[in-house]
Amino acid sequence: MIFNTSKLYRIPLHYHIIFWLTYFLFNTFRWGSYFNDYLYSLKTNLLGFPIHMTLCYLNILVLMPHLVYRKRYLLYVLSILSAIFIMVFIKFNLTYLLITHNVWPEGPETIDKLSLNYTIDMMMGELYVITFVTAIKITLDFLKEQKRVTDLEKSQLETELLFLKSQISPHFFFNTLNNIYSLSVEKSNKTPKIILKLSELMRYMLYETKNKRQTLENEILCIQNYLDLERIRNDDRLEVNIAISGDIHDKEIAPILLLTFVENAFKHGVNKNTGKVKIDINFNVKEDFLHFSISNPMPTITKLKENLNISSGIGIENVKKRIALGYNKNDYKLSFKNKKNNFVVKLVIKVS
Repeated sequence: MIFNTSKLYRIPLHYHIIFWLTYFLFNTFRWGSYFNDYLYSLKTNLLGFPIHMTLCYLNILVLMPHLVYRKRYLLYVLSILSAIFIMVFIKFNLTYLLITHNVWPEGPETIDKLSLNYTIDMMMGELYVITFVTAIKITLDFLKEQKRVTDLEKSQLETELLFLKSQISPHFFFNTLNNIYSLSVEKSNKTPKIILKLSELMRYMLYETKNKRQTLENEILCIQNYLDLERIRNDDRLEVNIAISGDIHDKEIAPILLLTFVENAFKHGVNKNTGKVKIDINFNVKEDFLHFSISNPMPTITKLKENLNISSGIGIENVKKRIALGYNKNDYKLSFKNKKNNFVVKLVIKVS
């Protein structure tokens, strides 16, 4: 419940003291000026404020949590009116016995016993105080609840981002280890170089991707290390063209975000094709945005149904979620298209 009165929403004691002390002084000077008798005002407020406070705390700590929040509205109304009436009765008798027999000097008539007009007037005054205090309490609780919900949503987003990010590394390393295994079976001389490159990538992914953002330069270097691995494995049949333009310095991007698109290009464009394969990668920084594109040939040794669903694989779906969670809608634009037997990914994303 938003207005829970448990420890989660307990207001510090000094705030209560400051509020009631300020309210007491204001009321004392207000009625002292009205009656031109500050001593009388002080006495009546010293008697009346414990009653105000009792009713207010009874309402916000007992009646509202047990009746209003449980939708027992009729019982709440009867309870609060009964409590106010009892307090007015007590106030009348204490004023009469301890301060003055003229318990209602501001009223239209002098009374020496509890009257209907006096009761209604005093109950309205107490209701005003209760409403004022309750409104403050509800407002503070609402603001605290809003902050709690915001913090919870932020925590959930961060947890989901960490989960999605953690899915990338095992997927990538699994594919690379498969490559190393294939080369080791062939007893290829390339195996040590691949292991060295893999260790560099592992070091980067383990220690450099913990933050929400990584420098664009480091991300490009990570991709280049991955490409070196693929070049070693694929020999001369692989042609990779990289174009980098614009100022890539002091730019930041979500870590290992672009690597997923590169890995996807090799998974579908290289591993599922025979003969020479060409991959085109472009990084172009314009002001605060990176214009990234990667193009790879469509698979030729898989079923047609698979060809038409390249953009719906686990890796691509993962990166879509990461971008949506980590960036505002106006900070990125992602598109996929088939162009002249090539699958093209285009991403415009804020890197400032």
